[in-house]
Amino acid sequence: MSAVTPLGIPDVGPRRLADLPAPSLVTELPGPNARAAIARDRAVVSPSMGRVYPLVPARAEGCVVEDVDGNRFLDANAGIAVNSTGHCHPTVVDAIQRQSEKLLHYCSSDWYLPVYAQLCERLVATAPAGMGAAQVFLGNSGTEAVEGAIKLARYATRRPNVIAFLGAFHGRSLGSLGLTASKSKYRGGFGAMPAGTLHAPYGDADHIERVLFEHLTAPDDVAAIIAEPIQGEGGYVVPPADFWPALRRICSEHGIVLIADEVQSGIGRTGRMWAIEHEPVTPDVILAGKGIASGLPLSAIIAREGLMSWGPGKHGSTFGGNPVACAAAVATLDLVERGLMANAASIGTRLLAGLHAMAARHDAIVDVRGRGLMIGVEFADHDAAAAIEQRCFETGLLVLTCGRSAIRIAPPLVIDADRADKVLSIFERVVSEVSASGL
Repeated sequence: MSAVTPLGIPDVGPRRLADLPAPSLVTELPGPNARAAIARDRAVVSPSMGRVYPLVPARAEGCVVEDVDGNRFLDANAGIAVNSTGHCHPTVVDAIQRQSEKLLHYCSSDWYLPVYAQLCERLVATAPAGMGAAQVFLGNSGTEAVEGAIKLARYATRRPNVIAFLGAFHGRSLGSLGLTASKSKYRGGFGAMPAGTLHAPYGDADHIERVLFEHLTAPDDVAAIIAEPIQGEGGYVVPPADFWPALRRICSEHGIVLIADEVQSGIGRTGRMWAIEHEPVTPDVILAGKGIASGLPLSAIIAREGLMSWGPGKHGSTFGGNPVACAAAVATLDLVERGLMANAASIGTRLLAGLHAMAARHDAIVDVRGRGLMIGVEFADHDAAAAIEQRCFETGLLVLTCGRSAIRIAPPLVIDADRADKVLSIFERVVSEVSASGL
């Protein structure tokens, strides 16, 4: 029987991709095979798919991604916080394989799938105690969870309006796009957004009462307030300490549903199962997605006791709660609860300390913020952040921009101290190089 590492990964020897040195670049970037794949892609794929750099993955394991030319990259974005347990964690892969041999699909909206209920039980057990005997609906994606939550809030309150925040990203399907306010380009060209959506500055709950309730909507016309505990696409922004308590007070006073969009921040990423657990409040709804199934498409609406009053047929999904994705999610929760959540807290502290020290050495870094393995590094302007993102790729480190001028550091939750130190070392070298270039 093979040994097991502290993060739950079987130790089967040095030939595992996860154990190989990374970065390790053996061709120019993109290499010849990558260039060929990109050319084929551009001929047939929708131009709406905006790629950030010419990465063409062939396989991945742990925190290591290998492209079609054999170049190995150190992953510090986890596929936008999706590959929570690392790439192809053997426990998750085993759960997927075992489930796929028994049942690939049967519509959960019309029949009873045991693994669907099993996952819902697990999610209810993770919900803050104040949510009581919560109930769960499973979907396919974050944007679908947002759409369903808005439907639920409107149905439960019989009210039309929803308040979101500037800088928010809640998805790009048309209903959720009305809530999204991180970049104007997401809305451009699509006509009028769905009626009834209002926005306030993120972190400024007073604006809701001072401006929105005073001038734009009566509070008893508001079905829900939706916010990210830490803004993702908007810049990995941590709100002030009084923000969520004020939202909770407003919602409780006026019968408004408080929705915590945890699509990016949930499933252990901040060192707790839910980022909202860093706040002294309990929301009415928690939305999960991205990292919930370690890379398989799945999302969840977790609603407090009594809120899901809608009857049969009021909401459903052909593929939501697919049994293979549910099996992956159950395995993911096992891993997160048994060590990866604690690892995110520990390594996140290490990365934040290293980045704060780096900021003291480099004037180019304007701010460092975050919780656990959800960290934002702010630069002076968009051009500087974009140049750092590209140069990191060219060096073999995979990061992403967010907000106007920030880089997000969001590696898989399996990252260890050595890999974290490698991230810091490469990132500082890139910051120095880009700063010397004049950006």
